[in-house]
Amino acid sequence: MIRDKETLDHITHTIRNFVNDQLVPLEHWVAENDRLPEEIIEQMRELGLFGLTIPEEYGGLGVTMEEEVTLAFELGRTSPAFRSLIGTNNGIGSSGLVIDGTEAQKQKYLPRLASGEIIGSFCLTEPDSGSDAASLKTTAVRDGDTYIINGTKRYITNAPQAGIFTVMARTDPQNKRAGGISAFIVESDTPGITLGKIDKKMGQKGAHTCDVIFDNCVVPADALIGGVEGVGFKTAMKVLDKGRLHIAAASTGAATRMLNDALHYAVERKQFGQPIASFQLIQGMLADSKAEIYAAKSMVLDAARLRDEGKDVVTESSCAKMFATEMCGRVADRAVQIHGGAGYIADYGIERFYRDVRLYRLYEGTTQIQQVIIARNMIKEASE
Repeated sequence: MIRDKETLDHITHTIRNFVNDQLVPLEHWVAENDRLPEEIIEQMRELGLFGLTIPEEYGGLGVTMEEEVTLAFELGRTSPAFRSLIGTNNGIGSSGLVIDGTEAQKQKYLPRLASGEIIGSFCLTEPDSGSDAASLKTTAVRDGDTYIINGTKRYITNAPQAGIFTVMARTDPQNKRAGGISAFIVESDTPGITLGKIDKKMGQKGAHTCDVIFDNCVVPADALIGGVEGVGFKTAMKVLDKGRLHIAAASTGAATRMLNDALHYAVERKQFGQPIASFQLIQGMLADSKAEIYAAKSMVLDAARLRDEGKDVVTESSCAKMFATEMCGRVADRAVQIHGGAGYIADYGIERFYRDVRLYRLYEGTTQIQQVIIARNMIKEASE
């Protein structure tokens, strides 16, 4: 749902120019230095990018799902590190509060997230709990008017920069299933929290992940999101349903960028006395990529509109995430192929993108987990 097309067009145009003029020229610098320039982060704050999805009453822009994916198409056209920093505040770093938080929790944290004063981070994955998120072992034991949290979270995006963590922990040790899990908002400077070393990843330099270790970390009882135990896993799944649409849109944006780079290279690069774009086998790769990007974009927009209508889009968001991220990988491979030997050289951005986009098929639910979700929902509907 687009509330005001003129306003959305203005925001989209602003972000497109910011990506083209400010972010794209810095991609190589970010990859070499593994960080974002402070002046760029400040510009992101000034543009309101940290609060795109946070409701207006808490200082954000309150964009709808359709508006969010439209903007993610633009943000996805540059190095993922730029989107990742603001993406957690707009997605998994704040969504738990927006969806299920108490009014006091929203008032306390959402304005600071929207302004970019603090960065949010989402702590679900553990060393022995990834795709099987319901088996997590981190515990939160009630002790009077506090909870004591113990456990380790792994591959936590933006953890080194985070001001708050949304932490999933087991509050009912007798319930080994999803119903024993609760969600907490934990401030990063709380005693008992330590961070592991920053992970060395295949790609996505500038977007940092690391372990977050909770060792007798004491938090007040009002840190329990929504004030209710046992619904944390449901909160996490609602957060991920929304986040998967965002990742699908970002993947589509990245594929658009890679295809554009490959197309321009094919038009300019000459072999046998003519541009390689004139060769039918190159044209086939360009055409397949264009069609798949169009299909992914259509899926993402359709699912986003359904969510804005209040529909259950668990299946649709998984379909979009699965197709768009897999599509992005195929486009990356074709783009390297079109570049030939140049595609394997770091001087061309496609080599970096090829590594960067591989992660899209893994986080917020692997492709195989999306297949399981889709099939289970199909079987459930057929059995009713």
